[in-house]
Amino acid sequence: MKKIGIVMGSKSDLPVVQKAIDVLKELEIPFETHIFSAHRTPVEAAEFARCARENGFGAIIAFAGMAAHLAGAVAANTTLPVIGVPCKGPVFDGMDALLSTVQMPSGIPVATVAVNGGANAALLAAEILSVENAELSRRLTERREAAASAILAQDAQLTKELEQSY
Repeated sequence: MKKIGIVMGSKSDLPVVQKAIDVLKELEIPFETHIFSAHRTPVEAAEFARCARENGFGAIIAFAGMAAHLAGAVAANTTLPVIGVPCKGPVFDGMDALLSTVQMPSGIPVATVAVNGGANAALLAAEILSVENAELSRRLTERREAAASAILAQDAQLTKELEQSY
C-alpha cells in the first residue's frame, strides 16, 4: 500500500496532526511525519515533495497555521494529491490559515479541509488510496457503517429518554 506523507509547519501543529495519525493507524495506512517550514526550510520541504512519489507516497497532508503556505509549497513540487489542513492560530482564529490554504492559483490544486480538520484530511487521503485498494475501501465502508450505527443507537436512546419524561 502507498503511504501518506504528513508534514507540519511546526511542532505546535502536533495536536491537530495527531487526529490524522489516529485515523491512519485505525485504517492501517502507513505514514511518515515530518516538520518542514515553507519559509524556514523551503529547500527540504521542496525536496520531500519532489521525491515523494518515488519514495512510495500516494498523497501528502500538510498542516500549517497563520500564513499557511506549506500545502501550496508542497503542491508546487509534486503532482501527488496534497491535502491542506489550516491550523487555528493565535490571531485570526484560523481564518488566515484557511484562506492561505484554499486560495491556490490555477494549476496548483490543494484540497482543503476545515480548520483543525486533521481527521477529515486523513479520511480524504484514505479515500484517495482506496481507489486502487479494495481492502482499504472495505475498511472505510465498515468505519462509516459503524458511525451510522452509533448515531442510530443514540437516536434510539434519546427517543427512549424523551418518552420517559412525559
